[in-house]
Amino acid sequence: MTTSVQPLVSVVTPVYNEERHLAECIESVLSQTYSNWDYTIIDNCSTDGTFEIAQRYAAKDRRIRVHRNERTAAVIPNHNIALRQISPESKYCKVVFGDDWIFPNCLEQMVGLAEAHPSVGIVGAYALEGDRIACAGLSHPSHLVSGREICRRHLLEGLYVFGSANAVLYCADLVRNRDPFYNESNIHADTEVCFALLKACDFGFVHQILTFTRVRPVSLSAVTGDLETSFAGMSRILVEHARDYLSRQEYDAYLGRHISEYYKFLGESLFLARDKKFWDYHKRELINSGAGFSRVRVVRGALQTLWRAVLHPGNIAQKLFKNKHRLRLRARLDGQQDDSGRVAAGES
Repeated sequence: MTTSVQPLVSVVTPVYNEERHLAECIESVLSQTYSNWDYTIIDNCSTDGTFEIAQRYAAKDRRIRVHRNERTAAVIPNHNIALRQISPESKYCKVVFGDDWIFPNCLEQMVGLAEAHPSVGIVGAYALEGDRIACAGLSHPSHLVSGREICRRHLLEGLYVFGSANAVLYCADLVRNRDPFYNESNIHADTEVCFALLKACDFGFVHQILTFTRVRPVSLSAVTGDLETSFAGMSRILVEHARDYLSRQEYDAYLGRHISEYYKFLGESLFLARDKKFWDYHKRELINSGAGFSRVRVVRGALQTLWRAVLHPGNIAQKLFKNKHRLRLRARLDGQQDDSGRVAAGES
């Protein structure tokens, strides 16, 4: 695409206390082979040099502006604040987190695919997460997949191609027509919004690595796997969206398996001295899912853990030790923002 026919892309970066990485993030936007973009950096009341770094770049390039929140917001509300800053003239929207970055051809490739397929509402691509390639489950050369098919495959085959918000491009009208864009009560809101949007549009995929997500051992993203907030997040998706993609029989079977695995996890958690906040959170999520909360099933899950420990003592002991170590990390993060501005589940 020549510059004269390039549609405008609004890039947003919600950021908190990211002076170590923000310049690298901004430089990755400045280095794009695609030139028709505007860029808003949303500073969430940082207490380090983040705001000053953003201001220096804005002073050098008129396409960059800085918005500073009046007060610190939790992470997902702050992402919604960021998306409210996109230009009314933009056709596409790209989130780039302050500790992450995008490859030089990211916007060009994602926009090019979206322009070639007007039915596409979300564009994804391979993502580099630390040293691991993510979102690599879609076979080549699948560039265009119906929204219904990609969500069905996510549920029935475990195919995960959405990635974080850093890994996708949205059509801007979808962002403008949904406020708040992200569900502020779901820590996995970036996945949930894909299920919500893809009911009415298609999914595009570029078979290239176009984004980088930083992985740090004490960040929230590193501990949520062991905390299994994914159980609660998937419960929300099942309740709100899965019936639009699955038959009644498929839905009932999937929900039954999901709730069963959820209780196995909660049974294991009895051995990990979880706090009241943890139990209140999962109790609430199970009730909201319509499954209800059963102490009997939690105990049954604990007994299953004991039985597995008898059969495979080394494996269970190792898993429980690992989870206990993660809980110590969680205690250091709980109730506060980590360096990337991502906050604990109870705050989002």
